[in-house]
Amino acid sequence: MSNMDKEKIVQSVPQTGFFGHPKGLFTLFFTEFWERFSYYGMRAILVYFMYYEVTAGGLGLPQDIALAIMSIYGSLVYMSGIIGGWLADQVIGTSRAVFYGGVLIMMGHIFLAIPGNIALFFISMVLIVLGTGLLKPNVSSQVGEIYSEQDNRRDAGFSIFYMGINLGSFLSPLIIGTVGMKNFHLGFGLAGVGMFIGLILYVTTRKKNLGLAGTSVVNPLSSKEKKKVFTKIGIGIVVIGVLIAIAIPLGILTFDTFIKLVGVLGILIPTLYFVSMYRSPKTTAVERSRLIAYIPLFIAAIMFWAIQEQGATILANYADKRTQLDFAGIHISPAWFQSLNPLFIITLAPVFAWIWMKLGHRQPTIPQKFSLGLLFAGLSFLIILLPAYFGGANSLVNPLWLVLSYFVVVIGELCLSPVGLSATTKLAPAAFSAQTMSLWFLSNAAAQAINAQIVKFYTPETEMMYFGVIGGAALVLSLLLFILTPKIQSYMKGIK
Repeated sequence: MSNMDKEKIVQSVPQTGFFGHPKGLFTLFFTEFWERFSYYGMRAILVYFMYYEVTAGGLGLPQDIALAIMSIYGSLVYMSGIIGGWLADQVIGTSRAVFYGGVLIMMGHIFLAIPGNIALFFISMVLIVLGTGLLKPNVSSQVGEIYSEQDNRRDAGFSIFYMGINLGSFLSPLIIGTVGMKNFHLGFGLAGVGMFIGLILYVTTRKKNLGLAGTSVVNPLSSKEKKKVFTKIGIGIVVIGVLIAIAIPLGILTFDTFIKLVGVLGILIPTLYFVSMYRSPKTTAVERSRLIAYIPLFIAAIMFWAIQEQGATILANYADKRTQLDFAGIHISPAWFQSLNPLFIITLAPVFAWIWMKLGHRQPTIPQKFSLGLLFAGLSFLIILLPAYFGGANSLVNPLWLVLSYFVVVIGELCLSPVGLSATTKLAPAAFSAQTMSLWFLSNAAAQAINAQIVKFYTPETEMMYFGVIGGAALVLSLLLFILTPKIQSYMKGIK
């Protein structure tokens, strides 16, 4: 997209109307708020829905399978963002991608809200994965489009937008979690209503508030290219469908083999990204050096997200089965603990922004901040093994232990996640800037794909060893990264 086209889009957007920001930020803020409300509300009760007995309204799946499916689901959500970004850039534009994504997400929640069988459950998962892949990366792209590149409100606008994400993530487990733990299908229905509200708001306000933002296709395919690409996609879908239809009755495709397949893809896809960018003639020698520096940061990010994302699997199960839920005169829903992460981020993010600004040139380097992120992630797992060490594996745990674990991992997240986004933009080869950002999100996909393989080792009997081994591994990797910081920094070629 040329600078002239970008400026034309900016001029089509009313530039005041939402806390001094473009009016379009109102539309995008609340669209993302409701999408996150629906997603995190559904996620807060999903693992319980899977392993609770049928008599309690659940699917009655084995607990280890439910935890693995939860991780696979999270991995596929991040992988699908690649498809959503490609479709928006080359076929339908970001505006239609957001709308179609919202419709698919809403339909997925509707299927979950219908009492039924395992088939309906998997249909809903496919719809939500595809819908989130379409909506999430493209609604963020539109935020960038409504500001000119010189607009000094731009960073603040993204901060406000990020606040919308966390507000939706914070409120939904409290509301949907409370209702959903009493009636799963009613909870999923509320998540669907949330997405419906977001869609209505987006459709009714986008023309007036967003102008031309999201309407253009950045790198459109020609008619001939479209025909060729969609023919290949169609053939691929048919072949995959036939293989699945053959493999399931023969017992070749099972939960276990599918989990292993996604695990392989979680590592293979980012590896292919690295190799293709490194070997590309469009990548300069300096950019190749920076890509090498990015690899240990990417590995560290995988380790971090592998721990952080278990807040929705292992720690969610821990909240349900190992935590004293009658505390200080109130009964705590296990789903409420899912609100802790966004609550702590909302509270602590301004503090960390102030700390980095106050330190200025004295602040830690990028690898050192990643090392700190891993340190706190590892400590969060070591903290949660202490109750079993002191009180045994059969006693119910004070909920404050779980609160402390979530708090410590959020400190790590604020050391690593925003820094990772910034480092990605700095270290990315110029010809692959957008794809490198997709690569950063694949660190989360890889982490959850790995989690799907390891959560099956968690049992009450192995609890201390599970948390100890994973937490200890994070601490070792943190120390290694800290030691290698000067070497990594030398490969960054001037980036600090």
